[in-house]
This record gives sequence, structure tokens and C-alpha cells, in this order.
Amino acid sequence: MAAPTPTPPTSPARRLLGLGPVTPGSAVWYYRRNWLGMVAACIVGAFVIAAIFAPWLTPYAEQGRGVPDLPQRLKGPNGSHWMGTDELGRDVLARVLFGARTALLVAIGVVVLAVVVGVLVGAIAGYFGGWVDEILMRITDTFLAFPPLLLAVIVAAALGASLQNTIVAIAVSWWPWYARQIRAQVLSLRERSYVKAVQAIGVPSHKIIRQHIIPNAMAPVWVQATADLGASILTAAGLSFVGLGPRPPTPDWGVMIADGRQFVLSGQWWIAVFAGAAITILALAFNLCGDVIRDVADPKTRGDQ
Repeated sequence: MAAPTPTPPTSPARRLLGLGPVTPGSAVWYYRRNWLGMVAACIVGAFVIAAIFAPWLTPYAEQGRGVPDLPQRLKGPNGSHWMGTDELGRDVLARVLFGARTALLVAIGVVVLAVVVGVLVGAIAGYFGGWVDEILMRITDTFLAFPPLLLAVIVAAALGASLQNTIVAIAVSWWPWYARQIRAQVLSLRERSYVKAVQAIGVPSHKIIRQHIIPNAMAPVWVQATADLGASILTAAGLSFVGLGPRPPTPDWGVMIADGRQFVLSGQWWIAVFAGAAITILALAFNLCGDVIRDVADPKTRGDQ
């Protein structure tokens, strides 16, 4: 009798989307049972698709990149321009689609940079303790003394308005939270028997931190990072609104709201409203994903899913 053909492994992304087998009781299985989480994941996926395929989803791709069309300025929503046109005649839908690229790039860049710096600082402080911990945590406390948005505004104003500086400015104000979070995990993990065992056989500290400490301390960080994707979009939009974000003609939702606010009272509401709706929907979807992932990751709450 022939041996059964082994089932090839399926990635978590394919399992989450229902494209492969899911083990009952797994985190993906619980997530898929939460309809709100699935709706939020689908919304995020739709924005990602819109950002990737923006040039092919609109006939006004050049306007989405910033090329004006003055004869068509301030046209209301119609059959040719579903979301109307802005003060330079550019199709608002095209600007929203291309703005999704900027929003997602900022969100991912901020979270990745903040997580890398925060995890590195927190892991070193928690593992070595003593004066190393004291120095690094006092530096962290210095950053935490500033309100995050105020610190982001100060850094962005000092560096100048650009997409890269927006990412750096927000990440500078957020990395201390990850440092605190990972330090708390490392303080517990460094006392575990498997860590003591690898220390006893002479494994270098940097390898212990990289291979044994950080991988086992990252679970709460991933949950927080997912929720922070939405918060970073809101913060970046705020910086753009006050002129500290990407410079025109870079498509940016915060810039669209800032440019469109002057026309709202005169009846041209669509410029600011559609950009604001995109920010709200995407930020809410990321927040819902983070909430569901947090609940799924906690075995105590799985029974309520």
C-alpha cells in the first residue's frame, strides 16, 4: 500500500485567507472565527491592492502623481471623476489611490524603525541590567517625558518636511514604548532555565540575545505594532496637515485635507472628505486587526471568540 502523500506546508497568510488547511485551535483558526477581524483584514488588503495597482485602477494616473489639469478644477463627483477634482483639476480618486502608497509606506516605515530601535535598546537593557539598564532606561524616560505628537512635530520641524523625515520623526517618538515593553519581557526570560543553560556553555551574550531572548519576547510587540500601524497613519496625516509632511506634489491624504479645507464652506467638500474617509477607514481597520490579534494571542480570551 502506497504511503500517503504529505501535505505541503501552508503559510500563515494563506491560512488566514482561507487558502489552506487550518489546525483547529490555532491562532489563525480563532482569528478566522472573528468576523470583525476578517472584515478589517479584508479592508487592509483592499488598500494594499489599491496602493500596488494604483496606476492601473484609474485612467488619471499622471494626475494621481501630481500633474495638474486646470480646465477641470473643482469639478464635483460625476461619471468621469467619481470623487470629483481638486483645486488643480486632478482626479481626487487617483490622488486617494496614490495616497494609499504614501500612507502605507509611512505606517510600515515608522513601525519597523520604532520596533528595531526599541527592541534593541530594551533587550540590551533587560539582559545586562545594572548600569547598562540604568543608562538606557534614563534615556528612554527622557523621550517619554515629551508627548509623542509634540516630539514628532519638533523633530519634523528640525529635520524639514519630507516623507523620510516624517517617518523618522514619528519613529523617534514611538521607540521608547517598544523598549519598555521588550525590557519587561527580557527581565523574565533571562531567568529561564534554557537561557541559564546556554550561558553555562559559554555562548556569547549577543547570540543569546539574538537567538534565544528576542524571538521569545516578540509576541506582545507584534500585537502592539499592528495597532500602531493605524496610529502612525493618523499621526502622519496630522504632520502633513500642518505642513510638516511630504511636500507637494507627493500624493498624501493629510495634504489633501489641508488643501481642501478652504473649499469646504464654499461647497467643494469632496477634496477633504474623501481623503479624510480613507484615513479613518484604514486606521480603524488596523486598530481592529490589532485588537483581534491581541485577543487571539491571549489564551484566556480565546473561548469568547
